[in-house]
Amino acid sequence: MRKLPYIIMCLFIIIAFFLNLLALIKIFPMLFSAPILFLSILIFIMFLNDRRRFRGF
Repeated sequence: MRKLPYIIMCLFIIIAFFLNLLALIKIFPMLFSAPILFLSILIFIMFLNDRRRFRGF
């Protein structure tokens, strides 16, 4: 159950990557696919970087 967010985010990155490939062959607009890929990778990195650690009193 703890790995479910990782799986969902990886699927979102894969879908965004395929949309970007479609944009490169001019089937889907690049104006939409590039920010989607960027945001999906950014959200995944931010989720990985968010540690539950003790930050002091």
